Amino acid sequence: MGKISVLAPHEAQKIAAGEVVERPANVIKELIENSLDAQSTSISIWVNQGAKSLLRVSDNGSGMDENDAVACFNHHATSKITTVNELETLSTLGFRGEALSSIASVAQVTLTTRTEHCLHGHQIVCHSGTVISRQPAAATVGTDISIANLFYNVPARRKFLKTAQTEWRQIVHMIHAYCMAYPHVHFKLYDQSGDLFLNCPPGTLQERISFIWATKRHLQHFLLIMRIAQLL
Repeated sequence: MGKISVLAPHEAQKIAAGEVVERPANVIKELIENSLDAQSTSISIWVNQGAKSLLRVSDNGSGMDENDAVACFNHHATSKITTVNELETLSTLGFRGEALSSIASVAQVTLTTRTEHCLHGHQIVCHSGTVISRQPAAATVGTDISIANLFYNVPARRKFLKTAQTEWRQIVHMIHAYCMAYPHVHFKLYDQSGDLFLNCPPGTLQERISFIWATKRHLQHFLLIMRIAQLL
């Protein structure tokens, strides 16, 4: 028997997910960019244990109907382009349709979404890339995505995640960058205790820079508290 075999699609997808999802900050980056592409003006992020156990991104963007909410987990499913020729006029932050499918293949995902034309929202639960439930749900217009147990089915990748403090620091620095790049968007970040860590309302770029400079000291203080708590 030959030595070369073809990996099962679901196993290949777990490996390919590493090209998109290297650490929790990458997950949040992809979700924030989807929110921005959906014309969101308010984006809230929740992080638990450096996003190793749970992270959540909620926005007030255009949302999705039920069919799109299911289809978005398919590999190369995208609303950004239909042919390669459209790459020349692309104006969105993403287009390959790999983010959600990659994230869902290595995590447990719950997506709740609603468009302004629907009377109710839709909730889709996807584990290891497989949709296990879909049902109507109460929801505001926009999209809410919860990612639980990142890399739970790929232990080899999970063990390479850094400490909660390191992953948290990466997330905060990344959100600072988005705050400066999109001063018209209201960003909120909640820490592992559920407390509001960062509240950055719309403002001028100068106001954003001043605000973020002040919160860097807050970040250093918060990381020190986390380190002390682990030693007790």
